[in-house]
Amino acid sequence: MTTSPRTIARIHFHVADPPPGLYDQLLAVLETVTPRIEAHPADWSADLDLTGALRYWARDPAALVDVIRLRILALHGVQTSAGAGPNRTIATMAAAVSPPGTATVIGPTPYDTAQFLRPRPAVALPGIGPASAKSLTRYGIHTIGDIADTPLLTLQRVLGAPARQIHERAHGHDEQPVTPAAAPRSISATHPYSHDELNPARHHAALLGLTEELGARLRTEHSITQALTLTVSYADRTTTTRTRALTEPTAHTPHLTRTGLELLDRLGLQRARLRAISLRAERLLPAEQAVHQLTLDTGDGKARDLEAALDRARARYGSGIAASAAAYRRTHH
Repeated sequence: MTTSPRTIARIHFHVADPPPGLYDQLLAVLETVTPRIEAHPADWSADLDLTGALRYWARDPAALVDVIRLRILALHGVQTSAGAGPNRTIATMAAAVSPPGTATVIGPTPYDTAQFLRPRPAVALPGIGPASAKSLTRYGIHTIGDIADTPLLTLQRVLGAPARQIHERAHGHDEQPVTPAAAPRSISATHPYSHDELNPARHHAALLGLTEELGARLRTEHSITQALTLTVSYADRTTTTRTRALTEPTAHTPHLTRTGLELLDRLGLQRARLRAISLRAERLLPAEQAVHQLTLDTGDGKARDLEAALDRARARYGSGIAASAAAYRRTHH
């Protein structure tokens, strides 16, 4: 008995100012097509395994992706972009080159995969960040085709441990399954730019606003977070995501700000062209489980008092009354 080739799709939802609960509603639309969905709330996307759904719907991958996108637009007025192919790497990359309102579907044959992958720049391959791309360039490796043609031992000397997986992906091989699971309890905030933003000072300012927003929402919901995930979207529609666990679960804005800035600074963006910065508070717990370690730092107590006062002001006058997260940091330090 022959096994049907896999078909994986990635759907990106393009929403400027999403109302609460919209992401879950969009996932519910996807579930009417296939139950095999892996949610990625940080960047408002989801992976779908369409392999079994193709026969049920009696459509080819391109037609079924169009059905999904049309349903989302009709039911929620949300524009989408999508990519589909024989595995998650191909689907992710195909989605990244699809402008809003379009889809890119890569055929199932090795020729289709090679034709799509080989001309693309090395940095477009998932797992290759700016630093790795720079290292590859020094060895004359500029495209994904160059990576595929480079002997694995040579690639290991350049990239180290990740080289084997990178080499496999450059040949179009990726066995990662789509793992259905409920989206973990989390809250997120996004700062989109109306143009490509190169200024690192504005990147930092956007992050300060995001940590302030997340801190306020956590305290309003009487929750604390155990980890932060930062997602940076670039002008070429690629993204970089980094996660860091907090030293202790918290909803305290200065602690969120410190961790968020560390994540941003470690990316070494310098003059990178950004389209959006997103920050997600993950693995939320009830606030009563918070453990605040007592210290002799009076600044920390003052910062918490200021924070409580600003929360009361928000509740009474709206979010515009709040001071910036930078003010929290100055008080804290």
